[in-house]
Amino acid sequence: MVQLGYTLSSEEFRPNDIVAHARRAEETGFTFAGISDHFHPWVDAQKHSPFVWSTLGGIAQSTERLEILTGVTCPLIRIHPAIIAQAAATVADMLPGRFILGLGTGEYLNEHVTGAQWPPISKRQEMLVEAIGIMRDLWRGEYTTHYGAHYTVENARIYTLPETPPPIFVAAAGPESAALAGKHSDGLISTAPVSDVVKAYGEAGGDLGRVYGQLTVCWGKDKKKAVQTALEIWPNAGLSGQLTQELALPLYFEAATELVTAEKIEQEIVCGPDPAPFLEKIREYADAGFTHVYLHQIGPDQEGFLDFAKRELLPHATQIG
Repeated sequence: MVQLGYTLSSEEFRPNDIVAHARRAEETGFTFAGISDHFHPWVDAQKHSPFVWSTLGGIAQSTERLEILTGVTCPLIRIHPAIIAQAAATVADMLPGRFILGLGTGEYLNEHVTGAQWPPISKRQEMLVEAIGIMRDLWRGEYTTHYGAHYTVENARIYTLPETPPPIFVAAAGPESAALAGKHSDGLISTAPVSDVVKAYGEAGGDLGRVYGQLTVCWGKDKKKAVQTALEIWPNAGLSGQLTQELALPLYFEAATELVTAEKIEQEIVCGPDPAPFLEKIREYADAGFTHVYLHQIGPDQEGFLDFAKRELLPHATQIG
């Protein structure tokens, strides 16, 4: 059985709205939610990008059962891993037993803002492994000193710790990153139903019971209008490969997506009012080995989507996988 979750889109909403969406998702019946961690949105049409660690504090106060996953945090350049370790420990203490720290190697879009060099993916993977080790050392609550290839930590101790450290999940789009996740994390996150990624994660020792996939959708009563909404707000879905990791500014993404068409968006994003293609896509994730799928509804009509999900998607999740 696949578990269905909900995406809290930091790129599209103000923080108080995101907190309200988390509460409504819990009331709707979703068991978990992922929340994006960006400095910039992908394109200006998305309009927002609040600081996720502040928003998570509000979510902790407004929900009681919803598991929250950062999808995903980059602990490499913009923020030192020791600071992420403290932030995650605080949030895990506020959300006891229901916080997952999702990590990834990041995008230039968010990480260039401090003026640091943007390393190639192979180096960022090395940095991620070192960062994970630092965070786990700090979560022991002892004075920690670390002189590594990429990071220095001197006599640091985190005093406020949860009873149990949060699980660490790692995002992967290909088998190499999936193998890294299998060796160094507690779970896998991906954005496409690719069985080879899940297989590489499992072969590297990963827990195949904790494989999370994000599925971007645009529910709407009129399919044509839903496709247009997705094209206007989330045209970056039409980009592929490494491009999304290498562009520096939202305006560069806007230039890159000028040739993205409605037909391309319709190929990439499930749109419209019919539940059948939504369930078919969820089944693709389950067939590829995903145990959890969290749905990202594009656009302002989150309430309409939540009503749709309660009626048409959540009752059928038990029959998938």
